[in-house]
Amino acid sequence: MDIYAEVFGPDGVTQRQYAVLAAAADHEGATQTDLVRITGIDRSTLADMAARMIRKGLLARERSASDARANTVRLTDLGRATLEDAKPKMAEADAKLLKLIAGGGRRTALVALLKDLLKAQASVQAPAATARNPAKPTKAAKPIKAAKPAKAAPEKRKKKAG
Repeated sequence: MDIYAEVFGPDGVTQRQYAVLAAAADHEGATQTDLVRITGIDRSTLADMAARMIRKGLLARERSASDARANTVRLTDLGRATLEDAKPKMAEADAKLLKLIAGGGRRTALVALLKDLLKAQASVQAPAATARNPAKPTKAAKPIKAAKPAKAAPEKRKKKAG
């Protein structure tokens, strides 16, 4: 984080903001839910970030034409320019980070671990419909029991007055 902050400076975009800008550029008209899935940023954090980035003029949000409950997000001209300005800085920060792990096969090991993580993520991701409504396991049917005969209620004796 320090390397990225050093390269981008105090007024530059953060790593997460860069991820949102890049995802919005690569997936024009994506919903905020799509951006959550693409970037790995949790829903509430991404919603807050998107709101701030909209106020800064980097993103524009509008209702989805296909789903009135969803908002689509797109880059504004300022957002596209900001992303283009940030790309060489991101590459520089990445290069500095990789230089720290370049010796002794550590870079190769890191890349292999990252690939393993991506494979693991892909194998556990289910289609959206299944993830939202997982199938419930079926229960074995219980045998029907014969009704027990009703017991006669005990008669209450009336107290005789007197």
